[in-house]
Amino acid sequence: MNRVVTVAICTHNRAKDTSEAIESVVLQSYAKEDIEIIVIDNRSTDNTMDMVNDLRRRHGSRIRYIYENKLGLSVARNRAIHEARGEYILFLDDDAIASKDWVHEIVDVFESDPTIGCVGGRIDPIWEAAEPYWIPEEHRSVFTILDYSSKVQEMPAPSIPYGANVAFRTSIFKHMKPFREDLGRVGNKLLSSEESELIARLRENYKVYYTPYGQVQHKIAKERTTKKWFLKRIFWQGVSDAVRRQDNSPILVIKHIIRMLQAILSSILSIFHYKSFIRQITKICYRNGSLVGILRYNGRG
Repeated sequence: MNRVVTVAICTHNRAKDTSEAIESVVLQSYAKEDIEIIVIDNRSTDNTMDMVNDLRRRHGSRIRYIYENKLGLSVARNRAIHEARGEYILFLDDDAIASKDWVHEIVDVFESDPTIGCVGGRIDPIWEAAEPYWIPEEHRSVFTILDYSSKVQEMPAPSIPYGANVAFRTSIFKHMKPFREDLGRVGNKLLSSEESELIARLRENYKVYYTPYGQVQHKIAKERTTKKWFLKRIFWQGVSDAVRRQDNSPILVIKHIIRMLQAILSSILSIFHYKSFIRQITKICYRNGSLVGILRYNGRG
């Protein structure tokens, strides 16, 4: 007998993409009656509600529309956890498309060991424009691309699945807090690290696994392939890491300032070596974000 699962799609003003994400879940090889699809509309101003209700009329009541007025990805995810009826909750980004056996493969991993609390799968990119050649290899992950292993295996810390394709045993949230709502994207603020913070706590009692077979494709919009977006994303990663650590010690501030000055000097020396120059600019943006996170967000807290 199949386990009942909840697929949660949190969205904000992406009606067309969300429609394609829902359709990919409707076409799963897993028993249709055992999948509920929850769409958390996080204060959209487009036609998301009408689109979801139209799909509900076509595919039945297993598609549920829930409006969440408080803006924030972590807020929307926590609402999904609260509303979930399934034994497992599988998060799918609103701009991702699940492979046909996605649910089946994720559930198989959970069923193999009751101590597995989190499962993530492979995430392949769909580039709207060509992949930029200048992206440092160590930072491709900011585009939510994940190809961790060619086999099912445990992910030791600090490796984690990514939010576009991550699932949890729903029962774990009966005795642990869900996503921190001071982390995660809010409007145009590209805060992140909500998954890493939650999974770090989860690891105290549960295992984290990866499967290459529970695969999704993730759309990468053209505007995200610009240097402006990339450096903004790196800046907010610095902010996110600082907020997650909640460490505002003077020693840490001095450390970030020194590292930023070193990167500035290195960028000047490498200005005629393009990839090296971009790598140093990336470091400057990250350290700058870390300082902002420490001084503004932690200080305000």
